[in-house]
Amino acid sequence: MQRIPRGPRSALGSALCAAATCASLFALTGLIVRGSWLVMTWLIVVVVAAVVIGVRAVTRSWWAPTLAGTIVAVGIVLVRYGAPPGRLQVLPDGDSLDRTLATAREGVAVINASLVPMVGVRPTELLVVVGAVAVFLLADLVAIGLGAPALSGLAFAGLWAPAIILGFPASGWSIAWTSLFYLLLLALSAAPPSAHSDRGRRAGVAVLSALALIVATLIAGPAVAAFPGWATMSMPTFGTGPVGPMSLSDDLDLRESLGTRSGQVVLRYSVTPVEPDPGTDPQPSPSASDSSTVSAGDVGPLRAFTLTTFDGVQWDRSDSLDLTTWDPATLLSSDPEIRGSAPDAERGTLANVQVEVANMRERRLPVTTFPRTVDVSGAWEYDPVRDEVVGRRGTFDGMTYAMQVEIPSLTKEDLADAEVGDPDDGGATLEVPQTSRTQDVTDLAREVTADATTPYEQAMALQTFFRATTNFTYDTRVAPSRSDDAVWAFLQSTRGYCVQFSTSMAMMARTLDIPARVAVGFLPGESDRNGSFVVSGQRTHAWPELYFEDYGWVRFEPTPAVQTSAPPRWADPFTGVSAPDSQPDEVVPAPASSASSSTAPGGQSSSTGTQDEDQAWLPVAITVAIVLAVASLGLALVRRRSLLRADLTPERAWLRARRRLGARGVTWTDADSPRTVVASVHEQLRQAAGAPLTGTSAEALESLARTVERERYAPVQPEVDPAVLAGWVDEMMSGVETLLSDRSRRGAVPSAPRDET
Repeated sequence: MQRIPRGPRSALGSALCAAATCASLFALTGLIVRGSWLVMTWLIVVVVAAVVIGVRAVTRSWWAPTLAGTIVAVGIVLVRYGAPPGRLQVLPDGDSLDRTLATAREGVAVINASLVPMVGVRPTELLVVVGAVAVFLLADLVAIGLGAPALSGLAFAGLWAPAIILGFPASGWSIAWTSLFYLLLLALSAAPPSAHSDRGRRAGVAVLSALALIVATLIAGPAVAAFPGWATMSMPTFGTGPVGPMSLSDDLDLRESLGTRSGQVVLRYSVTPVEPDPGTDPQPSPSASDSSTVSAGDVGPLRAFTLTTFDGVQWDRSDSLDLTTWDPATLLSSDPEIRGSAPDAERGTLANVQVEVANMRERRLPVTTFPRTVDVSGAWEYDPVRDEVVGRRGTFDGMTYAMQVEIPSLTKEDLADAEVGDPDDGGATLEVPQTSRTQDVTDLAREVTADATTPYEQAMALQTFFRATTNFTYDTRVAPSRSDDAVWAFLQSTRGYCVQFSTSMAMMARTLDIPARVAVGFLPGESDRNGSFVVSGQRTHAWPELYFEDYGWVRFEPTPAVQTSAPPRWADPFTGVSAPDSQPDEVVPAPASSASSSTAPGGQSSSTGTQDEDQAWLPVAITVAIVLAVASLGLALVRRRSLLRADLTPERAWLRARRRLGARGVTWTDADSPRTVVASVHEQLRQAAGAPLTGTSAEALESLARTVERERYAPVQPEVDPAVLAGWVDEMMSGVETLLSDRSRRGAVPSAPRDET
């Protein structure tokens, strides 16, 4: 192993290790959608690299820089990923480690449950940051600390392993940049530290050789692969394409933070109005201002399933055995008065919906919450209690089905005097889990609805309470619950996402004797500008449904508008006032344990919101500034005390002596050996000052020359303390200064040899 010398060369070596690490991160962009996670990882790697370079500048220890970098990296990680939700934290506290470990476990669960490409949310970002920092520290330790730069390539390969194993190609440019930095690191280790006369030539050859090798690989690779034999060879693959089709989770845990969501398309559908029969004059639906322009927003969200049983922290679900067949020409609805009848334009606007399934595997068919007919091929049955269409085998890519939706003319006025209905479920949707905080939740529900006189007014009071930004904040992170009642924990923290909002409203409605359940499905799709609407995993959502007499299950929207836009028309207190458009960014939380199956997390988001991201950057920036300020002060103090000794090698001491002597007019060339330099220095001083070096100054010059000679040519490198080397240089220069100063004061001229007669 050849050790890279300290000083600027070691700093350059560490910088190349950091650059190769950052370039290797591009290998993950095929697995994770490029976003803030990449920039954050780069930033942390650069900061850690700066710390490592600074520490190595003041110590000769091979392990101290790595230890310092590890400590700083741990501090940054604890500050960014271990901070309490919604609170600014500059320094880690006692619970930072627990919160960081919880986030890491969440990241593992998210990765196991996600599709490729997944979105780089905070939990997965944590894992990437830790992995990248570990790769850099290992590569730097091996290449610079242990002097084995060739082996550092194994560390860089660690960031390429996931893409290789899953069979996702990386960008050719990422391979080129990683290779370039790695080859430059090898060239740096091979370049001699001395030989000043041809240093530029050697460095140029090393750089050009590295560039030529990369260019040759990129150009010749495809050509070589085209030859017979090579074209039939391939690397072994351990995975292919997407990990699997998306499937919604139905065991929602309110204690779980938001993870990732799939960016892949799960549904495509078109919406067209049904032309009224001649001679009829149907009343237009208020929910669709113009029947000729019915859109996805008019059809509303597509619900996959509903949840009824809640134990205080988690929703649970068991499949129903009471399933029936149905007539594709009649309506399926949660309202038994409408169920089984034909669509009627007098009750609302009729629209045809043609759906094509993409990358989704789901046993429950996503259907609108409104009354609808369903025409689907295969073994599908209907659950009238839950208003679900359930299949034996589930959906598959390319599957199609059709609905004719009856968009109701439901208004606030219709529900204003509506009574609480009986969903005929044996009271299941009125059950409230008995916890240590059940009474607190009940009291708060009564306080919020104190001024309401009807069930609808109570429901609206609850929805307004949750949607008020002065009361609650949409946040993808959930603080660890220390209560057996996750609803109460959310009400106290006032931060959560769709599952927390919908569950809390449903439970508080139940305490008011209003039947309530939570539905899980997809918000309306986005237009593809070709007449169709596209639904991706990014649109998954959870919302509460309350039961009213004569109207069945009615959807409400307690999640803040920043994620869901305006609530339904009948639940919008500002009907007629346009709400700002927004992009929902939710999915339902992933199950706690996930195998290699392709279950997508259900309430998880690709981002924590702009405000939260800004807040997340602030403590990291402050912490980095503090670390750099303290490190700079410490390095300055240490550097000041050991300026002449730090990492001083014989060659560097020789170079220092040469520069200082050159400033006094004493010079030599690279062709001179250390022995000839000693004689040359004595001779030049004799000519300039009338006498050569003597005493301890001469001994210092000779000792330094012998040490340099041994370092260059002896099989065993000399071990000389840097302080001794610095002392030799100082002692030699002290003698030189004395000679030249005395000569200047005497005004002497070079002495001529004495006549010895």
